[in-house]
This record gives sequence, C-alpha cells and structure tokens, in this order.
Amino acid sequence: MQHWRNSRHAKHCRTAVPAGNAHAAAAQQHRIERNTMKIAVSGKGGVGKTTFSSLLIRTLNSDGRHVLAIDADPDANLASAIGIDKGETITPIAEMKDLIFERTEAKPGTIGGFFKLNPKVDDLPDALSVRFENIKLMRLGGVKKGGAGCICPESTLLKALVTHIVLIRDEVVVMDMEAGIEHLGRGTAQAVDKLLVVVEPGRRSIDTAEHIRHLAAEIHLKNMAVVGNKIRNQKDEDFLKKHLADFDYLGSLPYDDALIEADLSGTSPYDTASLTKEAVREMVSKL
Repeated sequence: MQHWRNSRHAKHCRTAVPAGNAHAAAAQQHRIERNTMKIAVSGKGGVGKTTFSSLLIRTLNSDGRHVLAIDADPDANLASAIGIDKGETITPIAEMKDLIFERTEAKPGTIGGFFKLNPKVDDLPDALSVRFENIKLMRLGGVKKGGAGCICPESTLLKALVTHIVLIRDEVVVMDMEAGIEHLGRGTAQAVDKLLVVVEPGRRSIDTAEHIRHLAAEIHLKNMAVVGNKIRNQKDEDFLKKHLADFDYLGSLPYDDALIEADLSGTSPYDTASLTKEAVREMVSKL
C-alpha cells in the first residue's frame, strides 16, 4: 500500500499516474475505434461554457452515445443545464468527508500525516453518478488549497478519479471545467482527445484562452480548439478568428435570446427552440 506524507518538500513531488506515452497512444486509438472520446471544456466564467457543455452532452446522448458528464467547476451547475431535476442538491465528491476518509485514510483538509497515494476509485462513477437517459453525471467540487504545493486527501482522491475516468472508462466523457485545467495532469492530458475553450468576442475572454493554452502546454496537452459563443454577426466571428489566429477554430454559436429565457425559466438549453443546437451538432461531426 502506497502512502504519501505531506511536508514542506511536497511541492517537488507529484502523484504518480500509470500512463506513459505508449499507453496513452494505445488508449487513444482504442477510443477512436470504439467512439469513446474524452473531451474537456474550459473558458472564462460567463462565456457560456456550461451551456455549451450541456448542449454537447445532450447532442451526443441523442446520437445514442453513453456519456459520463463531469461537473468540475465549483461555480457551475451542469446538472440543471442538462435537464436533471434538483441538480443543485447533488453533493460534490470533494465534500463527501466520510468517503474521502474511507478511501484515503485521512481526514479532509489534513495537511501533514499519511494517506493513500492511489485510493480505490473505479467504483465511484457508477455509484455516485446521477442518471438522465444515456447520461451519467458526477459533481467533483473544488478543493480549498492550503499552503503552496500542498497535497491534500481531497485533491488526491479527485485526481485519481479523473485519471481513472480519462484513461480507463469505456464511454464518452465530457468534463465541464473552470477557467483552467487543474484536474488534469501530465498522465491524463495525453489521453484527452480534445480540449475545447469557449470564448466570446472580447479581450478578457481571449486572454483567458491564451492562459489556458499556456497551462495546457505545461502538461503537454496539444489537442486544443476554441468555440466562439454569443456571436451576433460576422464581425464578431472575424474578431475572434483574427485574435485567435493560431488556434484551431471549431465553430461558432449564435447569440440567442432563447438561451437567456431558458436560463431564467430553469429549462435545459437543449429543450428550447434554439439555433445553437444545430451549430453544436455540426461541431460534433468535426470531433
């Protein structure tokens, strides 16, 4: 049994993941053959990242795919966007103190002491997910960080879970992430088939896309594309393509009042008469 002891020297160490280049390449080929892509979605808060993620997930579901949807953004609610009733009541895994203690043998929030380096997680996607048609949804939640470089039981459990989901699970995976990729590491990054960054016409959104690309480069995540959202006209699209000229531009979602109304009424964007659904379907055909 492997354990980890936190110390001031922990920042020089990383949680090991069972994946080398050859393993990741073989896994990617297997996913392509079985049509089980692993997709991560990121972007600045407020750009419509979760709306896009939910449309992507529901579109894949409508095609008969089995989708594992991962809500990895503590400030988002992917469940309600998909159309899952009372999604806000789903407890994030990072807040399941008893589970964290059971799997890591350490109390959540502990800094210092011993805990399991590779906790058992293979049963969690099925045991802790909420079902909606062919979709299974999990909420990861956020981890409150302590000192610089510290590794806590919550973080270890979540990273082990993400590693299992990305490398092992035999289904389509869509991860709705924060304006970053902190749940991914070097071992899992090579198994992500596409990192999609949602952007809107505006300087801050573009700056965030550049920041995410920098983070992705640090863990050798190369398969990245941007999705333009809230596009009002050709001028908006041209603006994004000009300032993100060295990005792969997957497609654009039109600005649509129907999505605003859906949000106000608590309706899933997919269940509205929105032009964005066809735009997302076209993007899916390119993945």
